[in-house]
Amino acid sequence: MSEHRRKPPQPQGGGRAAARRGQSGSSSGRRAAPRGATGSPSDSYGSEPSGSGGEERPYGSRAEARRAAQRSGSRRRAAEPGRGGRRAAPGGANGPGRGRGRAAPPGKKRFIDYPRAGKYGVGRWLPSWKLVSGLFLAFFGSLVAVAGIGYAMVGVPKVDLAAKAQNNVYYWADDSEMVSTGGETNRQIINLSQIPKPMQYAVISQENKTFYEDSGIDPKGIARAVFNMATGGETQGGSTITQQYVKNARLGDQSQTLSRKFKEIFISVKVGTTVSKDEIMEGYLNSAYYGRNAYGIQAAARAYFNKDAIDLNEGQCAFLAAMLKGATYYDPAGSVSVDSAATPEANQKRALIQMQDTLDKMVEYGHLSADVRAKYTKLPEWQNPRFNTALSGQVGYLVDLANSYLVNNSDTTGITEQKLREGGLSIYTTFDKKQVKQLQSAVTKVYKANIKPEDRPKTDTHVQFGGASVDPSTGAIRACYGGTDATKHFTNNCDVTGAQVGSTFKPFVLAAAMKWGVRDEDGPAEQAQDERTKVSPKSFFSGKNKLKIKDYKGDIWQNEKGEEWNQVNDGDQSYGTPPNYQIDLREAMRESVNSAFVQLGMDVGLDKVKEAAVDSGVLESSLAGADYPSFSIGTSQPSAIRMAGAYATFAASGKQRAPFSVTKVTSKDGEVFTHETVTKDAFTAPVADNVTDVLKTVVEKGTGTNAQLTGRDVAGKTGTTDGNRSAWFVGYTPQLSTAISMFRMDDNEKNQNREFLKMFGTGGQEKIHGASFPAEIWHDYMEQALKGKPVKEFPTPEPIGEIVNEIPTPTPTPTPTETEDASPTPSPTPSESLISPTPTPTETCFGFQCTSNGGSDNGGTDGGVTSTPTPTETETDGSSNGNGNGNGGIFGGPSG
Repeated sequence: MSEHRRKPPQPQGGGRAAARRGQSGSSSGRRAAPRGATGSPSDSYGSEPSGSGGEERPYGSRAEARRAAQRSGSRRRAAEPGRGGRRAAPGGANGPGRGRGRAAPPGKKRFIDYPRAGKYGVGRWLPSWKLVSGLFLAFFGSLVAVAGIGYAMVGVPKVDLAAKAQNNVYYWADDSEMVSTGGETNRQIINLSQIPKPMQYAVISQENKTFYEDSGIDPKGIARAVFNMATGGETQGGSTITQQYVKNARLGDQSQTLSRKFKEIFISVKVGTTVSKDEIMEGYLNSAYYGRNAYGIQAAARAYFNKDAIDLNEGQCAFLAAMLKGATYYDPAGSVSVDSAATPEANQKRALIQMQDTLDKMVEYGHLSADVRAKYTKLPEWQNPRFNTALSGQVGYLVDLANSYLVNNSDTTGITEQKLREGGLSIYTTFDKKQVKQLQSAVTKVYKANIKPEDRPKTDTHVQFGGASVDPSTGAIRACYGGTDATKHFTNNCDVTGAQVGSTFKPFVLAAAMKWGVRDEDGPAEQAQDERTKVSPKSFFSGKNKLKIKDYKGDIWQNEKGEEWNQVNDGDQSYGTPPNYQIDLREAMRESVNSAFVQLGMDVGLDKVKEAAVDSGVLESSLAGADYPSFSIGTSQPSAIRMAGAYATFAASGKQRAPFSVTKVTSKDGEVFTHETVTKDAFTAPVADNVTDVLKTVVEKGTGTNAQLTGRDVAGKTGTTDGNRSAWFVGYTPQLSTAISMFRMDDNEKNQNREFLKMFGTGGQEKIHGASFPAEIWHDYMEQALKGKPVKEFPTPEPIGEIVNEIPTPTPTPTPTETEDASPTPSPTPSESLISPTPTPTETCFGFQCTSNGGSDNGGTDGGVTSTPTPTETETDGSSNGNGNGNGGIFGGPSG
């Protein structure tokens, strides 16, 4: 750059003007030399430079000249009185603003030189290497000190205090032991020698490849996990096998907090230095959770493959290692009850990917040969979930009932799910061991003799039974049949199935009519009891087929679309004396005449029918909407337990006692819970006893003759639903009330479109009625269950109510329909075969309901309107073609 464009800094003594003057006064035309060049202090205060035209410059470059000028200016300012270290005032010797941002001259030395003295611009803010090194050493030293103190102070918890959850012990009603199983905790400790090497290498390859070399922690992983927790991100990650062992077996606390993470780290380091790697591996595999309520590798091997851990192959080991990632999303059976995204298909895909990744890593790290690895390209064959084979048969269903009862009534029992998990409880149930076996035997006998899925796959597949027995005097559940095997069939059929109860609902209509009475047609819809006419069982109603149903005022009932309801009877048959086909209620119950009870329900009010069912013990959540006339003939879905309990209310002369399954619970500290029976007055004795008397007629000479017991009073009711999709028999003696259900449904866990299937042709029968297989099972079971018990008779009922619609003719007998000449199927005598032959079914449809001709049980939900109605939401939920997820179990909600 030329001199006329780039000028060196000028001496501060004269400023820029002086520099220009000096330049102009030079004989050679060159610029004046910087002040101080001669080394004389006076030179910097206005003396002329001595340079001549040919004099050599004292500095080698312009940069050196600038630096010299700056040093000279600094000395001058420091020498001026009163200036100190402050900047020169504007307009001073340096010109306006000169010297801004410059550091103060050295004074007293600071301990931490920051911002840095003697530095300018950005340099002032850049820390020196000494400062950086000092701070790093101080921080590192603090960490070492904290770690040392933490390591010295932390203790290693004992394994026994955290990892060995106790079992709960369940007892039969006679106090003999039923089963010992963890309250959701299933663990069996085994030695490392019983754990195959491939299982050990699988978790090492997937979880912690440096397991045998590290000190028990992974610093990088810990830093990542701590950062995520501190910022509110994902709390998992960063744990070695040692840390997971500490968390599972020694800490017990599964929370994800910074304090717990630091505690885990310190304990892991200490465990890593004091416990052998083999002991850590053994403890980890024995304490880890694999899903299906299986804690430890032995329980997991049993839960998924029904074999001991030592017998697991390489593919099964890699599969179980995948379960450690979170069985909710890897269990191939699915966990849709936890998360709708955890379907069997999605879980199987995730599990296969994870399993293959584990096998690949085992090969990569030298734990598995490529040839062996090539054998396992698919998921291993796994069994359906049930964590404890001791819970096979009916025991699993009974344990489920006991647990659900305790947890769902925790406000009374004081037992939560967590308390069950902790174990150590002695749970005394109401279940009679002999009666449970007798009920199972009765079902098995009928099934094996009649149901042939191999011979009749279209009609005999997916046939299921459910059953329950309740003691009327206490409400105690004595027996339960939940399905073929609790380890294979997971829906508890004695609790909730979603199967409609059909005509077994009619006794509630009769009870409501005798308790409340029919409404005065001139009065309002809501009428007090004293404004109504109590109904006698001798009252008459029309048994006509295709009866136009009327409201209580006598007007033809219409739905919201103005459509009428024409109620049909089973078999498309009319009953009673023409032309009005009047039939008394006892006879209508005996023959299960739909039209009579549908009209009776309308006259009483469907709200009162619903109230009677609830008062008897049926859960309101299991009832269909009371918006349609068919509500009176069983569109609802109570469980077998609740139906047995409701009929037990009639057996106990109107005293209602809620069904229960646990009498008491104790622990090592003493009594935890004791059941106290609560009795409610559902009906007066005259009402309940008259219902019983009418139901006795059903068994003595009606549709329920197959349920007759030798020398004992029996009251009961058959039920068959629309489309022949379910059939029931519910009956009782003074000592025991039992409900039996039968239906067809493919409720395999992998089937997402479950529905009730028709039973035409099932078991070789043209049509299944409550009077057929359900009544036969009821009979066989009750004969054995009551064997040796004293014979008791029902109380003689007091006369009740008035004869509504009285006619001067004697009680009529069934007559043929107007369109058919055939007489109704005669009732079998006690000497006849238990299973009466049934005629060929012929379906007749009215609206959205269809009827079928045949069978001795004329109950059902048949009925319809002149054109297809639009059912309400609750009515749709109550349809017999539902998905089986109905409410109404003993514990107040759906189960499955």
